[in-house]
Amino acid sequence: MSDKTGLAGFLDGVSYWMIILLPFSMAIAPAPMNVFMGLLLAAFLAKKILKKERVFADSPLNMPMLLLFIITCLSAFNSICFRETIKGGILRLLQYILVFTIVREEVKDRAHLKKILISMSLGAILASSNAIFQVTTGRDFVRGFKPILNLDLVRATANFKDANLLGIYLSALAPILFGLTLFYFRGRKKIAMCFLSLTVLTAIALTYSRPTLLAIYVILFFFGFARKSKALIAVLILFTLASPFLLPQSVKNWAKDVEYNPLRFMCNDDRIAVYRNSLHMIKAHPIIGVGANTFMRSYRFYKESPEYRGIVTLDEMKAHNNFLHMAGEIGLTGLGIFTWILYRLFQQSRRIYNSLKDDYLKLVSLCLIACLIAFLVNGLTESSLYYSVVAMLFWYLAGLSLSIKKFTAQ
Repeated sequence: MSDKTGLAGFLDGVSYWMIILLPFSMAIAPAPMNVFMGLLLAAFLAKKILKKERVFADSPLNMPMLLLFIITCLSAFNSICFRETIKGGILRLLQYILVFTIVREEVKDRAHLKKILISMSLGAILASSNAIFQVTTGRDFVRGFKPILNLDLVRATANFKDANLLGIYLSALAPILFGLTLFYFRGRKKIAMCFLSLTVLTAIALTYSRPTLLAIYVILFFFGFARKSKALIAVLILFTLASPFLLPQSVKNWAKDVEYNPLRFMCNDDRIAVYRNSLHMIKAHPIIGVGANTFMRSYRFYKESPEYRGIVTLDEMKAHNNFLHMAGEIGLTGLGIFTWILYRLFQQSRRIYNSLKDDYLKLVSLCLIACLIAFLVNGLTESSLYYSVVAMLFWYLAGLSLSIKKFTAQ
């Protein structure tokens, strides 16, 4: 009995620290993230077997999660590559559902939550410092990547392979820093937090990622309305009015080239072409899609001829939109189930927020809701749920947001 108790305690410790390290590890490279995630899953499942407990505790999200997994399995019937659907679709979704479950169940006290928030903040600060260093020197200090050049703009990528991926990561974590800086810390701590927040905001600006900038803009408005901060809303309105004059000249020229069309400005003509082709894919397989993890392989069969505005897209493309990508792979049925998951997730998160009495925990709950919103806003023009280097973050944040339910009596 003592051996089992000791082993269970060891497995608890592994889970405890892997949950803390996961968001920070993403700022380094995919390899440590995958190692930590593997250790987390193994420790959790081993502990459940040892204690003879159910893997999935009761949750309002259990049924839609189960249905999402079932429709993902059924999509294999239309897959042009069964192996990729199993490995990159079904098993990866199961992995993400387990991460969501583990974080929701295993974060049990305020001390653990604080360590996680510190890890998230340090990850954002490391990636941001790396991005600024990369633009300044020409290479990032973690993996030696060079920045990319678009529209004569040097765009930071830090340790990620693309500026938009860095943007997704930073915007999903930045609300923690921004929220605590604006509404929690005082005195010298507030000054220090302002400096760190400005570092992250600078790195976000250096990505020149439009969906990321939009996500930050949206969550700051969200904070302003949720906290009834007239000053923050006023600053954002003034920034909106001034922004056309603050844009780099190359961006202004490009805005003129796309006839000041907001859709073309945000999405590019090539993305609009991909969206139109994605709709052809969905129309052809509306129920269960073309198969999980096969959107890119299937894309070439649904291209228009000619494509939008004469654009020629590659034969293998992501949808650059989470919802079109999902509907293409697992059908409108799968998209409907995922929408149900989002509804339940935000419904439960709002209930937790409203039930909290402690000001710090209430603000943290609000920040985590903002993190989820930022990730989803990014997903309007990026397939962020389908990039393995950042997709896990959504499920992690969802689990963390619901884990705070344990603190509602505080």
